[in-house]
Amino acid sequence: MPTLYVIATPIGNLSDLSPRALETLHHVSLVAAEDTRVTGALLHKFGIEKPLISCHRHNESGRLQEILGRMAREGIDVALTTDAGTPAISDPGNLLVKEAAAAGMDVVAIPGCCAVAAALSVSGFSAGAFAFYGFLPRERGSLRKKLDDISRGIPVCVVYESPHRVTALVQTLAEKYPDCSVCCCCDLTKLFEKVIRGSAKEVAAHLADDPKTEKGEYCLVFDFSTQAMPQEQPEPAQEQSLMLRLVALMLDGATAQQAIAKLSEQGVRKNDLKRAALALKKWITATAEAGQ
Repeated sequence: MPTLYVIATPIGNLSDLSPRALETLHHVSLVAAEDTRVTGALLHKFGIEKPLISCHRHNESGRLQEILGRMAREGIDVALTTDAGTPAISDPGNLLVKEAAAAGMDVVAIPGCCAVAAALSVSGFSAGAFAFYGFLPRERGSLRKKLDDISRGIPVCVVYESPHRVTALVQTLAEKYPDCSVCCCCDLTKLFEKVIRGSAKEVAAHLADDPKTEKGEYCLVFDFSTQAMPQEQPEPAQEQSLMLRLVALMLDGATAQQAIAKLSEQGVRKNDLKRAALALKKWITATAEAGQ
């Protein structure tokens, strides 16, 4: 049965290419590469000559049948590589992996470098659970909204950013979450690797003052557990609407707790429900006292 090998390649230091990855690259008959020039240079460095075919985000869907067809017809094994790191992790490759598996072919991971894991490992943050968001929105309004959404999720998260936008990203974070802890990694494993640690406010100032900020590739880790979250109060009209919805459910026979649970299942935030329920309780108490 033909096999698709998903091979992690170095993110900077070529010495990080594993012996197993080298052995597999020698073995396969074809390499599907994000950029044939980049992977070609890597193969040349290690004295490996293999035919390459491009498989990047702009042509991956169109390459599927060609690559899988050759694997099926010729019974060949293929290696999938990205320019740096692990394929399909905010990089091309997931479609090829999905279709190869669906066709009954073996898909084998050849693990190695991944900027996400590398950045987490040097952050010092608790990573028992973390979220990965890849590249965040460019437009400022969309970025602010995304950061707000992220702040309400798992406290530790990892993102990628380009050198031209990293300062704006951290400054935007610092505007609302100045005490959020940040581990800003640039050019991990490369000669001039640097790691900047501190609050969002501190890291934003460092990036703004460094004339070399717009050089290198960035992977950042945020820890929102160090930031006191702003308390978002519902609008009066929203609170009144929730109170009416609670009353309607209770008139239909639900208890207060059952009504709260029902609205929670419908996507209403629990904190908003608690405030509305408390306001309703106060109103009922005040009404009862006034009637005495």
